[in-house]
Amino acid sequence: MDPPSSPPTMTRLLWWITFSVFKTLSNGIKIIWRGIEIITPIITRISNGIGVGVYFNPFVEWRGKKIKYGVVSMQDLAWDVLTWEKFYLSGRLQKPVHFLVDNWEISKVNLVNLKAATSAALLFLPDEFTEEDLYGKICSLSYMGDLRMLFAEDKNKVKKIVQGSFNSFRAMYKPFLEEYASEGLLKVSSFAHQKVFKQDTGLSATSHLFTSLPSTVLKQAAPKLGLNKLIDDSGVVSPNIVIHSRDKVKNSVHKVLRRIVMISSARQAVSGLVAAGGVNAAVYLARKISKSWRSRTT
Repeated sequence: MDPPSSPPTMTRLLWWITFSVFKTLSNGIKIIWRGIEIITPIITRISNGIGVGVYFNPFVEWRGKKIKYGVVSMQDLAWDVLTWEKFYLSGRLQKPVHFLVDNWEISKVNLVNLKAATSAALLFLPDEFTEEDLYGKICSLSYMGDLRMLFAEDKNKVKKIVQGSFNSFRAMYKPFLEEYASEGLLKVSSFAHQKVFKQDTGLSATSHLFTSLPSTVLKQAAPKLGLNKLIDDSGVVSPNIVIHSRDKVKNSVHKVLRRIVMISSARQAVSGLVAAGGVNAAVYLARKISKSWRSRTT
């Protein structure tokens, strides 16, 4: 591209300056765009091949603060929310989040995820518990087996999340608690600033909670419970299953979730290290370990 002719004098000088700046910016944009075209498929292969389908960047500066953003396929997100296949993104959406744009109506799809989280938490809780106990158990589901919790996370992370977002948890899970109360699975009373629950821990109630869990959990837990025909070829859960022990159901579901989370957290950690690069990964990991150490020594 050549600049059009223009008269000599200062006008021509200004034109050449403007043209040179434009050409430099244009070339710079082309280089940046080409870089994006090259690196995007690489990051995608890392996220899908090594990780769990999501790329996180925790090194973004915004208004004097560091923020963390994630990029994920909406199909992968919806699938994990409905099935708990990787129980990574679905676990994050069991905690209070704010949907800025929701063209896929993930907030509606996520209702299935929230109800399943309620069912799983109830299986793990005793016959009497507080509202804070419930939200803490829900929050902890996606950390079962998470390797980072051993050395790179604040040991009080779950408690801080629940206490810092208590009212948001209450709003999120209110419809499901009311549903279970209307079905006779829960009895609700109040104590101080929060509710106290008493749940039916009988085998019929246990069966109801268990069959409310996502397909991935049911398929992996069923053989451990001798329920080989729990789900038919069309994906429909049999209504005629017989549960013999609540403890066995609880332990089987716990093992399944722990295994899924352990594998997903390990894959995502490796993916993050590879995608971030050596120096950035080392800095991020050092900060996480330091934060974890402070929580264990104070």
